[in-house]
Amino acid sequence: MSIAASAGSATYRLRRKLPDNIVGNAVFSLGMVARVPYFGTVLPYVSEMEPGRCVVTAPKWFGVHNHIGTFHAIAACNLAEVAMGMLMEATTPTTHRWIPKGMSASYLTKATTRLTATATLATPIDFATVTDGTDVVVSIEIRDTAGTEVVHCEITTWVTPA
Repeated sequence: MSIAASAGSATYRLRRKLPDNIVGNAVFSLGMVARVPYFGTVLPYVSEMEPGRCVVTAPKWFGVHNHIGTFHAIAACNLAEVAMGMLMEATTPTTHRWIPKGMSASYLTKATTRLTATATLATPIDFATVTDGTDVVVSIEIRDTAGTEVVHCEITTWVTPA
């Protein structure tokens, strides 16, 4: 899918208007949290956002700790949802809309550091063929600072014409 085809999303248009640097990423991330306050619990920082791909990091701070002091599994799922949501905002044109439908998560190992979630689409979406609604699965790898995948999520979204 071309960037021009999805340029209609207000969220993605805002991201593209901001500088593609640490300041633009921080301003966008703060604005995103203002619009979706629950995402703020993981202090997300959107570093890459484009059709079919999004990368979001979150620090390990006491607000995401579980009872053993590691990054809580459900906080990691929240990070996965941030990455999926921004991917879908960058990918879905204004002719369509999306909503999360389900999530599967595999907790692979303890997460003891800051985490990075990378959301990707396995195949591009042909929005011209989405006339009644379809499931779109977004895959999210969540890795620690050593590059070890600690959580893997698949989030199914329901995409329909607007």
